[in-house]
Amino acid sequence: MFFNLPTLLTWARIAAIPLIIGVFYLEGWSAAQQNLLATVLFVVFAVTDWADGYLARKLNQTSAFGAFLDPVADKFLVCACVLTLVHLDRANVFVALIIIGREIAISSLREWMAIIGATGKTAVHRLGKVKTATQMVAIPFLLYNGTVLGWIDTAVWGTWLIWISAVLTVWSMLYYLQKAIPEIRAKYR
Repeated sequence: MFFNLPTLLTWARIAAIPLIIGVFYLEGWSAAQQNLLATVLFVVFAVTDWADGYLARKLNQTSAFGAFLDPVADKFLVCACVLTLVHLDRANVFVALIIIGREIAISSLREWMAIIGATGKTAVHRLGKVKTATQMVAIPFLLYNGTVLGWIDTAVWGTWLIWISAVLTVWSMLYYLQKAIPEIRAKYR
């Protein structure tokens, strides 16, 4: 269904993108206030990724459109935030290229696999979920860009985590390619 509660939560993730980015253009706000608000917004909308899937199953409102839109919303949110972090000089441009490049490549691969009738070979794997979870922790740490509890430097931890997520990004891409290549070879012999 195009508009039900789970799908509306997914749409909310897409709508959140200009809100999160716009925080950094608020006049009269300190950098610390902007960082905190962007972090809170990101965390709230990132939680909708779990909530929409849970509610879709619980309310029996799963749909092909929702299954399509959910990963698109995740990719938009992550890519927009990573680009914002590069702009704020909190993330390396190579990290952004790796993350965004992988998302484009794997989305294209999945589309191709659907065309040849082998979508199961590129279904979401645990490695992709770990990659996403690492990104979803790294991004708010980098958005916050401060110290928590007097000793957790989120910039340092976020930088380590975003680089770890870049490694996981490449690893998961290689995993999906390894699964898809035999199918592609078999189809085009």
